[in-house]
Amino acid sequence: MLGETRLSPFGVPLEFILFAATLLAVALFHRRTLTVALVGLVSILIYKLFVAGFDGAPGFAGFSHHLEHHWVELANLGLLLLGFAILSRQFEQSGLPERARHPSRQLDWRSGASGAGVCSLRLSRQHRRGAGSVVGDTTTTMMWIAGKSPLELLPAYVGAIAAFAVFALPAAHVQHRFAPIQKHAGVRVVVDWVRVAIVAVMLVSVVGSNVAANLLAPELLHAIPLIGLALWLAILATALFRAPDWKVMPEAIRGAAFLLALVLAASLMPVKSLPAPTWMTTLGLGAISSVFDNIPLTALALQQGGYDWALLAYAVGFGGSMLWFGARLASPWRTCSRRRSLLLTGYAQHGG
Repeated sequence: MLGETRLSPFGVPLEFILFAATLLAVALFHRRTLTVALVGLVSILIYKLFVAGFDGAPGFAGFSHHLEHHWVELANLGLLLLGFAILSRQFEQSGLPERARHPSRQLDWRSGASGAGVCSLRLSRQHRRGAGSVVGDTTTTMMWIAGKSPLELLPAYVGAIAAFAVFALPAAHVQHRFAPIQKHAGVRVVVDWVRVAIVAVMLVSVVGSNVAANLLAPELLHAIPLIGLALWLAILATALFRAPDWKVMPEAIRGAAFLLALVLAASLMPVKSLPAPTWMTTLGLGAISSVFDNIPLTALALQQGGYDWALLAYAVGFGGSMLWFGARLASPWRTCSRRRSLLLTGYAQHGG
């Protein structure tokens, strides 16, 4: 019957082949990521609509049923991605990053989408991630959106701290030898503490809404996009004190559309065909994240379920930072990728 047949070339469901081809195309054509993601999503949708169906439900009715189960997660992610673009800009305009004076600072929108990219205070051009908390990684934000308790993700800090000690400190030393930090010459920076307070209010809104919902009403997390709405409520309320810079929205919308297309495509995969979630498959996802964007890979894991979520948060967070062309491909601000390549080049030149 139409919409109830699945093609499996070489024993692999065709959905996975189309999805893998999309991720590969994103890696190869990184200047056209939104177009590639949309073409991949449409290809998967056409196949699901007219051939495979949606978990046994064929056609547009099956797709509508699918969206009923996933619209909250998609809406939450979209609201957070756009909201933290505003948050990032508020922090940048506060002058606090300039006061800290790290001349190599570059605001990364993807990390900004999860809270940490706004903090441009770093010792080198190497980008930092914070697996285990939304203050650090979009994939962890996705786990929050999916209803995973923040306490459940806390053990990710064990691996993150160890990785920081083993990798970040030596890399920062090499980077400083390659491109030493330079101070401003006689520039006085005035910090706008109102904007700093606004950023704090936004972050507290995100974290507080999730923690409160987990403790008091977990069902709300699956009924409405609570976390994203909390962030936007804070944005609109604090706009009375310092108006947001809405000029960042066009670029943020394009980036959010790219990520949402990949996440929606991942939600359409027949995850029952995937290997069972174990520590080995978790670390495998982390390794793959160094080459392909870790957000759709995390979406696959969330769709499948059964993972050690703290270990997954660490694996995809660390893996996504291993190579400059990994998770950074999703960022509309490409400069961060170029700076990571400079770091790797400097490491190689100094015998690393």
